Amino acid sequence: MARLALLSVSDKTGLVEFAKQLVEEFGFDIISSGGTAQALKAAGLPVTKVSDYTGSPEILGGRVKTLHPHIHGGILARRDLPEHLADLEAQNIRPIDLVVVNLYPFEQTIAKPDVTLEDAIEQIDIGGPAMVRASAKNFANLTILCNPNQYDAYLEELRNKGEVSIAFRQNCSLQAFKHTASYDSAIAAYLEKQIEAESASFTLTGTRIQELRYGENPHQPAAWYQTGAVQSGWAAATKLQGKELSYNNLVDLEAARSIIAEFTNDDPAATIIKHNNPCGSAMGATISEAYEKAFNADSTSAFGGIVALNRAIDVLTATALTKTFLECVVAPGIDPEAQTILQAKQNLRVLVLPDLSNGAKENIKQIAGGFLVQAADDIVADPNSWQLVTEKKPTPEQLAELLFAWKICKHVKSNAIVVSRDRTTIGVGAGQMNRVGSAKIALDQAGENAKGAILASDGFFPFDDSVRTAAAAGISAIVQPGGSMRDADSIAAANELGIVMVLTGIRHFLH
Repeated sequence: MARLALLSVSDKTGLVEFAKQLVEEFGFDIISSGGTAQALKAAGLPVTKVSDYTGSPEILGGRVKTLHPHIHGGILARRDLPEHLADLEAQNIRPIDLVVVNLYPFEQTIAKPDVTLEDAIEQIDIGGPAMVRASAKNFANLTILCNPNQYDAYLEELRNKGEVSIAFRQNCSLQAFKHTASYDSAIAAYLEKQIEAESASFTLTGTRIQELRYGENPHQPAAWYQTGAVQSGWAAATKLQGKELSYNNLVDLEAARSIIAEFTNDDPAATIIKHNNPCGSAMGATISEAYEKAFNADSTSAFGGIVALNRAIDVLTATALTKTFLECVVAPGIDPEAQTILQAKQNLRVLVLPDLSNGAKENIKQIAGGFLVQAADDIVADPNSWQLVTEKKPTPEQLAELLFAWKICKHVKSNAIVVSRDRTTIGVGAGQMNRVGSAKIALDQAGENAKGAILASDGFFPFDDSVRTAAAAGISAIVQPGGSMRDADSIAAANELGIVMVLTGIRHFLH
């Protein structure tokens, strides 16, 4: 008897050619349903509709068609159990050798901006997951394919061996269970958002985009995964040139994106990331000016850095970018002439990501025995909510500079101090064990340029020593969260030394 295949797919990529080879090269009989059957018939392939095979019509507008003993009996029967084979014979059920099913496009549907709850519910597949799970459970006796990228490998198994190996079937079973797990997770996450429910569980699933050469260090294996069925974030970026992205590239690119996202609607801005911290960030009248200012803020550290821009790369900026060694550059666009200029740097990775503001909604950190989940720190700075706590009040120019420094400081590893002037970082103190240490690093880097500059701190001052250190260097205004038991001491020191101080009421620790 000919082998029997059941084909019922939403994604019809490669379907007709695959089915043609099953029929013509390997003599399969095919049963199918709905749009899949129509596509196969239109291609002139012999196909039996599921309703004709089962003797039961599709009902409820197609909601019930494959949920039938002739289908699931043929899938679940164990060929090594005589009683199972006797049941198949008694019920006139053929054993099914191949099931090809992928599910309704739920994630693609909910990604649409105007999707309704009713639209989403209609894309919750029932019969598909039932067939996938049943087939995956019985991998000892049949094969389940749930992705068009498996078709060629299946055909090669048949060509090379005459049958499909148990190892191949078991691997397909694993992929099938991952497929349904991801599908159900997407549905649960969507419904949670609809009713704003708090969940006692958290599931993260992803599809591997590529293996990476290694992780942070050569001895650490690593891979890149995409969440969701619709490409977004870095998975949606276009790499125009350069070597493959590494683990560290992607981590630093995300740090750069998160900073530049603070300025997507502002004047031209540029940031340069080194080891996940900004070594130079600036705003300018043009994007080339913004980049030049960011680069000159710390040209030593910028060597081998990651650059993000909030404007398309033009000729002037491209020319400047070629003057030093950089790992990656990302921008929302690029002029054709600029792209030609950058091609001179063959190893430079140049990426275009039109939406630089679209970041993750949660931060996830793994710990021994579990993981931590927190909402992303995506609060938008609002100077109108800040407290002006000193006798001396900021001028409009100082307030604009304080806002710039505050936006950058948010993305520097704690303890974080940022010194800026002319919308340019001139000193960055990152990741020190005490705030005075970070302040000294930032102020030493700023040097004489600290006179009249702005200082931002991601956390409050527990004592007034950082204020006095800043004043001694010539800082004119400070922005910090406030909230210390000794805020009054810091405010008093600022008043004594003639420094402006504003409290944001928001802390931005970044560990």
